[in-house]
Amino acid sequence: MNTEVIRIDPENIELDKIEQAAQVIKRGGIVGFPTETVYGLAADFFNQQAVERIFTIKKRPADKYLTVQISDIAYLEKLNCQVPDYAYKLISKFWPGPLTLVLKRAEETLGLRIPDNQIAQSLIKQSSTCIVAPSANLSGEPPAQTAEEVVRVFNGLIEMLIDAGKTALGIASTVLDLTVSPYRILRKGAISQEQIEGLLR
Repeated sequence: MNTEVIRIDPENIELDKIEQAAQVIKRGGIVGFPTETVYGLAADFFNQQAVERIFTIKKRPADKYLTVQISDIAYLEKLNCQVPDYAYKLISKFWPGPLTLVLKRAEETLGLRIPDNQIAQSLIKQSSTCIVAPSANLSGEPPAQTAEEVVRVFNGLIEMLIDAGKTALGIASTVLDLTVSPYRILRKGAISQEQIEGLLR
C-alpha cells in the first residue's frame, strides 16, 4: 500500500490535517513530516514497536541514540534527563531551533530538541507525546529536504507523509553531546561551533 501524502501550506496550517497525522502516531504508525532543518520520521516515543520500525526502515544501527522532538522543556523532567546547568543557556538561546542536545536518562541516551517549525510543533502537541524523530533518510545517506525525496525512499514503509514543500534550512541540526565534559560536537549543522562557544565562554 502506498504512503498517504497530505499537503499542508506552511503559511496556512490546517489543524484538521495535523490531527489526522497525529492520530496515525497515536495508533502506532509513522509519519514523515517537515521541520525547519530537514524532513523527519515521527513515531510515538513510548511505543517500542513503532520505534523499532523506524530503526528497521532507516537501517539505523541499533546502538545509536534516539533522536526525540518535544513541544516543551517540561519533557526534560518528565523523561528524567540529566541536564547540566549550562545546558539551559543553550536551550534559552537556541530552542526552538536546530540544536540537538544529547542527554543521559536512567535507561538510555537521547538526542533532544524543540523544532522551530509550526507544522512540526503542532504535530507533536496534537500527538500528546514526545516523538522519536530522526531524519527521513536511510542511515548514512543525505537527509531529505523535500517530500518527494521521502517518498522515493519510504513509500509504502510509512503510513503518512506531510508535504509542506522544501524545508527552510536544508541542513541538519547541530548535535551537541552533553553527557561528557567538556561537551563535544557530534555533528556539525545549522548552528556553528563559534555560536556555541561564544555563548558558553
